[in-house]
Amino acid sequence: SALSFQVLLKSDAPTGDVLLDETLRHIKATESAETVQTWIELLTGETWNPFKLQYQLRNVRERIAKALVEKGILTTEKQNFLLFDMTTHPVSNATEKQRLVKKLQESMLERWVNDPHRMDRRTLALLVLAHSSDVLENVLASLADDKYDVAMNRTKDLLDMDPEVEAAKAKGTEMIWAVLAAFNK
Repeated sequence: SALSFQVLLKSDAPTGDVLLDETLRHIKATESAETVQTWIELLTGETWNPFKLQYQLRNVRERIAKALVEKGILTTEKQNFLLFDMTTHPVSNATEKQRLVKKLQESMLERWVNDPHRMDRRTLALLVLAHSSDVLENVLASLADDKYDVAMNRTKDLLDMDPEVEAAKAKGTEMIWAVLAAFNK
């Protein structure tokens, strides 16, 4: 099943991204291959398995936010919430956000291929992650009503596909379907 897919390292060549390179080192260091579900738990800090804590990434959200601040996508602000101050990271580069929103909208409308196996892998991964992060509906919200309905229906059809079946048919997108299966669990 897609949930039991094991993550096997094909290359440990550095990517140039600190978090990705750290993840590669962890995957390389594991004695036995772990499942997609286990890696999601480890990489999001949602596991308390004492035998695997050395593979857990630390402060993932903060580190991702910091990297996006360094790239000029987000900014850092202090917000006061009555009793305490909290650091927030609002979008500072609306152009980049709009580019991603437009890409996802077009993938569900003008560039709709009606077959996830013909869809651009990065776009498919972005759709799965946007859905799993509960932001996909916001991405489509600016569309006219008729286009919104079409895009939502296509999105629902795509994301309601059986990840097990699609992973078996996949050529190079097995990991995306395994991630969807893990998030749907």
